[in-house]
Amino acid sequence: MVSGLEEIQLATIVLVIVAGFAAGWVDAVVGGGGLIQLPALLMVPGITPVQALATNKMGSIFGTTTSAVTYFRRARPDLKTAVPMAVIALAGSFGGAILASSLPASVFRPVILVALIAVAIFTAFRPTIGTLTKLRYTGHRHYGTAGAIGLVIGFYDGLLGPGTGSFLIIAMVTLLGYSFLGASAKAKIVNMATNLGALAFFVPNGSLLWGLGLLLGGANMAGGYLGSRMAITRGSTFIRVVFLVVVAVLIVKLGHDVWVESIR
Repeated sequence: MVSGLEEIQLATIVLVIVAGFAAGWVDAVVGGGGLIQLPALLMVPGITPVQALATNKMGSIFGTTTSAVTYFRRARPDLKTAVPMAVIALAGSFGGAILASSLPASVFRPVILVALIAVAIFTAFRPTIGTLTKLRYTGHRHYGTAGAIGLVIGFYDGLLGPGTGSFLIIAMVTLLGYSFLGASAKAKIVNMATNLGALAFFVPNGSLLWGLGLLLGGANMAGGYLGSRMAITRGSTFIRVVFLVVVAVLIVKLGHDVWVESIR
């Protein structure tokens, strides 16, 4: 088990920092940075899966906070939707983190894989979706749907994590009617809350590697700042393309995991 940075080789630390920067950029644009960051952490000799999960959340919260602030300053997302959604997602993430300690991830992977394939097909064959904001609901129905999205995806983030930002974006685009840019801006606020909810469980348990987590957080902040500025500058079309690439990688990764589990 790893207890501090002094036990980790310099080359491994550099790899984790580079992965953190790349993950911050991807997370800022469409989510899914955990696909890069978590595997890099699991390559650290002696690290336990719980330490990797907790340290991943520590790094991610720096990146998502930076992205959220950048989006807020430049894109002015609707906080009346984003903030309540974030609070509900935080509670869901805390619950998911509790369950993660007792329930194997393999139970959920096949269901998530099918959902991702459906999302990819839907997005690819609907080129106009997410180009403009056309809200499907108003009033209580809008906020109720947003809260349900926050609860379900927040729970998923605490339980498993990879692709949370992508799920948030596609849910807000398809179920609420936001553009990809508008959904990305709100997703960062919600994702920041889900990371905080998971950390609220992991930190008291002593699972977090603080030194590595802070280094990862710094790299995530730099990547998140650059990614959010590029997303705002290039708009929904750019975000849609990156979204499809990230979802494709998620499908391959989860498909491989399901296949490996099935042959054991």
